[in-house]
Amino acid sequence: MMRALSSRAVLVTLVLAPAAAADDWPQWLGPHRDAVWKETGIVEKFPEGGPKKLWSAPIGGGFAGPAVAGGKVYVFDRKPTEGGAKPASDFDVKTAAPGKERLLCLDAKTGKELWKHEYDCPYQVSYGSGPRCTPTVAGGKVYTLGTMGDLHCLDAATGAVVWTKDFKADYKSKTPLWGFSGHPLVYEGLVIVPVGGASTLLVAFDADTGKEVWTAGPGGFPGYSPAAVVEVNGAPQVVHFRPKAVAGFDPKTGKELWSVPLKPVAQDDMSIMTPRESGDVLFAAARGGIAVALKLGGGTPSELWKGDGKTTGLYPISVTPFIDGDTIYGVDQSGMLRAVDLKTGKRLWYTFEPVLEKELEESFGGGGAGTAFLVKNGDRFFIFNEQGSLIIARLTPEGYKEIDKAKLIDQTAATFGRKYVWSHPAFAEKCIFVRNDKEIACFSLAKE
Repeated sequence: MMRALSSRAVLVTLVLAPAAAADDWPQWLGPHRDAVWKETGIVEKFPEGGPKKLWSAPIGGGFAGPAVAGGKVYVFDRKPTEGGAKPASDFDVKTAAPGKERLLCLDAKTGKELWKHEYDCPYQVSYGSGPRCTPTVAGGKVYTLGTMGDLHCLDAATGAVVWTKDFKADYKSKTPLWGFSGHPLVYEGLVIVPVGGASTLLVAFDADTGKEVWTAGPGGFPGYSPAAVVEVNGAPQVVHFRPKAVAGFDPKTGKELWSVPLKPVAQDDMSIMTPRESGDVLFAAARGGIAVALKLGGGTPSELWKGDGKTTGLYPISVTPFIDGDTIYGVDQSGMLRAVDLKTGKRLWYTFEPVLEKELEESFGGGGAGTAFLVKNGDRFFIFNEQGSLIIARLTPEGYKEIDKAKLIDQTAATFGRKYVWSHPAFAEKCIFVRNDKEIACFSLAKE
C-alpha cells in the first residue's frame, strides 16, 4: 500500500509464516494488512459475462470478510436460533437475540466444508446479523473475535479449541453499540486486540497459550479500530486509534510512547479506521470532520495538517483508506470515493461511481456509510463495492478511470433506504472470495 511498508512487511511476514504464502489472504487486508495483492497472472479485463464462478456455499449472516490460507477458506458467521427473539430493526439494542457464532473452514478449491466450530452467543447490538472481524490465520492457528467479545484460538487444520477469552467476564468490558470490531493482530508471537474494560484498552496475549503478556490503558470504551504495526525511525510500534486519541505503543511491553488527541464527534465514539502510514506520515480520521496527518519521528509526532470537515481531508466511516505514495484514496462519509493529498490535506477529486454506481453532486447526502473496499494489484485497483460489484480501475492524483465492472453477489441487507454488501473480500489463488448474509462464493481472476 505505502512506500514505508517494504521494511515492516518483512516483520509482519515473520509472524504469519507459514500461513502467509504469496497467494494467501490470511487476515484482514491481506498478508501484510496493507490491502496489497501481489499475485501476477491476473486478468486485465473481465471475460464476457464476468469472472467465472468456481463455487458457492451457504453461510449465515455477518460482516466478517473471509481469510484464505493453506488451501482453506475461513469464514465467520452467525446463525440465529430458530423461533428465538429477533430485533425489531438494525438499531434495536434492547432485544436479546439468541444464536450461535460459527467459524466455518472450507476447501478453497471446492467450497466443501472441512470443519466447523460454533458456540452460543446471544446478541444485543445494533446491526446484529453477525460477526465483524475477519479471522486471522498464523502459525498453524486461526484467531477469531466475535461481536460480543469472545476471542478464540483454534487449530487451523482441525478446528480444535486451543484457548479462549471472554472480554466481558475477564476484563469487565462493555460490548460496544456495534460490537467488538478490532480484527486480531498477530505480531512477534502476540495476539493484540482492543479489549476495553476497567483499566485496559489493548491487551497482548501469547499467541500459543492465551496468557496475558501486557496491557495498555487507559480503560473504558475500546472503539472499533484494529491495532496496526508501523515503523518509526527503523523500529516497530503498535498504533491504535482509540475514541479520544491516536497513540503509539512499544510492541514488546505495551508502554505508551506517544499520544495525539483525536476525538470523533459522532455517536458512540466512532474511531473505526486503522491509522495508515506512508513514509514518515501517519493518517487517521473519522466521521464528523475529524482528521489528522502526523509526521512521525522521535517522541510525540508533529501535526502536518488537521481536517476542517469542509474543504480538506476525507472522513471515512467503515472503510480504512488506502495510501499510495502521497495520495490518500478512501470512501468519505457522504459515500463518494475521494482523493486527498497526504502532505497537505488538499482535496484532489471525488466520484460516487465506484461506490453507488452513479454520479452525483458533491452535496448529495443519501450515500452515508457508503462502502467500497480498495485493493491494489500492480498498477491498478480491484474495488469491491456495496452493490456486490467488482471494479477494475486506475486511481491517480489526477482522477479515477474505470477499466471494467462485473456484478458478483447479491445485496442481502438493507438500511438507510438502500441495499448493501458490507464485507471485505479475500484475494488469493488468483481468485476473489466474496460473501453476503447467505452465501460465500469464489470467482476466478486468473488470466486465460
